[in-house]
Amino acid sequence: MGAAKWSTAFGAAGLVLVAVTVSATAQGQTPHAHLAGRVVLTNTDNGRTVPASSGGDVEIRLTHSRERGFTYTWTAPESGDSAVLGHASDATYPSGDATAVFHAASAGAATVTAQRRCVPDPGSLCPLLVETWKVTIEVK
Repeated sequence: MGAAKWSTAFGAAGLVLVAVTVSATAQGQTPHAHLAGRVVLTNTDNGRTVPASSGGDVEIRLTHSRERGFTYTWTAPESGDSAVLGHASDATYPSGDATAVFHAASAGAATVTAQRRCVPDPGSLCPLLVETWKVTIEVK
């Protein structure tokens, strides 16, 4: 009888997890989603050229990673041309994530960059390399 209660509880919890996962996927979380005039870019958009509408916003969401005992963190994304892609806000987080929002101010192209750096665990040394995340935004 006790096993049946646990089985039912785990089964119900599994259904809730599946429902939450399906709901998040159905909300259109794509690599560069267009949300009401806002283009959203993530780590996977590195190296891409992405269109944006003049007057809209471009949001960058970069997430940290953990590999082989090292944590890789991001700097705040920066626009290479503020006349085309003006800075609205940015933030970096203790986890190593970074976000920024830019306003597509005028037609043209602007490059957005951020750097990924290694933060070692205590007693470890990081490789001496910095990776650059780069996206070109074409505002029309």
